[in-house]
Amino acid sequence: MIASSRRWLRRNRTNFAIGAGVLGAGYLAGQYVLAKVSEARQRMSEERIAKENLRRRFEQNQEDCTFTVLAILPTATENILEALPVERTLNELQKQKQERLARSVGPSEVTISDVQSSPRSVTDDDGKSLTSFQSESYVHASQVAESSAANGDGSGETGPQTSPRPKKSKAQLWNEMKISSISRAFTLIYTLSLLSLLTRIQLNLLGRRNYLASVVSLAAPPPQESKISLENNDDDNFEHAYGNDFETNRRYLSFSWWLLHRGCIDIMNKVTAAVTEVFGSLNPREEITLERLSELTLEVRKKVEGATESDRRTCKWLPYLLPPPDQESYVLQESGMNPPTTSTPPSPSLRRLIDETSDLIDSPSFTHVLTLLLDAAFSLLIDSKIATHAYKIPPTSASTARVVEIVGADAKAKVAVSLAVFCRQAHAIGSGSNNEYLAAMEGVRDLEAFAAVVYSSNFEFETPEANAAAEIGSDTVKLSRPSTADAGEGATIRGEESLLGAESGFESAWGKALGSQDGKS
Repeated sequence: MIASSRRWLRRNRTNFAIGAGVLGAGYLAGQYVLAKVSEARQRMSEERIAKENLRRRFEQNQEDCTFTVLAILPTATENILEALPVERTLNELQKQKQERLARSVGPSEVTISDVQSSPRSVTDDDGKSLTSFQSESYVHASQVAESSAANGDGSGETGPQTSPRPKKSKAQLWNEMKISSISRAFTLIYTLSLLSLLTRIQLNLLGRRNYLASVVSLAAPPPQESKISLENNDDDNFEHAYGNDFETNRRYLSFSWWLLHRGCIDIMNKVTAAVTEVFGSLNPREEITLERLSELTLEVRKKVEGATESDRRTCKWLPYLLPPPDQESYVLQESGMNPPTTSTPPSPSLRRLIDETSDLIDSPSFTHVLTLLLDAAFSLLIDSKIATHAYKIPPTSASTARVVEIVGADAKAKVAVSLAVFCRQAHAIGSGSNNEYLAAMEGVRDLEAFAAVVYSSNFEFETPEANAAAEIGSDTVKLSRPSTADAGEGATIRGEESLLGAESGFESAWGKALGSQDGKS
């Protein structure tokens, strides 16, 4: 029996060998497939985590942009309020009113009863207008002292006249208050819009460089020796190689000094000239409709931004946001980055950041997003604040929009009443906390899309050997200009298209980062 078993095994040994080979090959093939599936799952998990990390960084970056704007906006507000002292003009009007009342009732002391019994021609229109300013507007803290000092110097009979000025008439004072009140509110809207865009460009460029530097440093091979290094100044320091060092970031962010101190004043001069031309012939006692006020506001915007599409496309905002090359050292000195006695030119890494920022500001996408931000801010000012406080039109809602439109179509209000609301809203626009206008601008979806494109584009140019940054693609968003107070459905659709383009930009950016990771590992 044993011999027959041996003969059977000997006859079938080839079949056994083939069967064992097939089983072994199947086992190896199965293990290979399982390993590849596990590797693919791990890679997909890493990509998902990396994309979530990228998105989380981007969202945190946008919150940082909001806090940064709120922190530095009061600096520009102080400069604009000082350049357009509406409250000082109001104080002179009140002083002239008191002098007229004193002359009308005689040399005796003017009391409340004297004011009430004075002639109607003296206290009717001017009294109501000044009362509206006192009740609806408030004086900025920096101007309270100035007004008090001016009253103290003028009230004393024997006080020395240090700087005598020609006395202005009542009509001149009202015209000056009209131009200053409107110009101040409009200037702060333009300043806030430009500051929001500039801050997002700066922080998203730095966030992109920081992210790329972290990816490349993680992909680099680990050092051979295990030791503690407090500072890495070698060539393999990716933070310095990609221009992400702390000193470069500080110098780059300090260039916002130009907009806060020089650019806002240049914008104020341009806006004031446009307001003077459009509102100059308007009488403060004249009653106008809200529609007429919106038309005048639109005329001012056309003169500032451009009346036609070609004019808006060629409008250059760069001189208001960044200094010319010959003033860059001056800005670094004034912002405290350079000592006053030295003039250090920007480093190559800083120069790349400045050049890319300039390209982004000159792009059609910047003009398009700026237009949408201005639409949102002017809509809040004219259609909401002025309509509610000056024209007493109740806020619109989805259910009663048509009824409110019919009721408020013929509503009229004196220009002087609107000036009081302009004066009050100027402080709200320039506020560094609970800023409704900044919240309205951040509600524009194209702003987030623009920031996403800045954050996720041009990864291939972020190398130590790069000498310049590429321009943002102008086909991401299409330039268009809605009306003064119209940021409706069309703008929302364009914003969704921009966000879709930004999503593809995220995937493309991460693919490039993974490609560099594979090349380094």
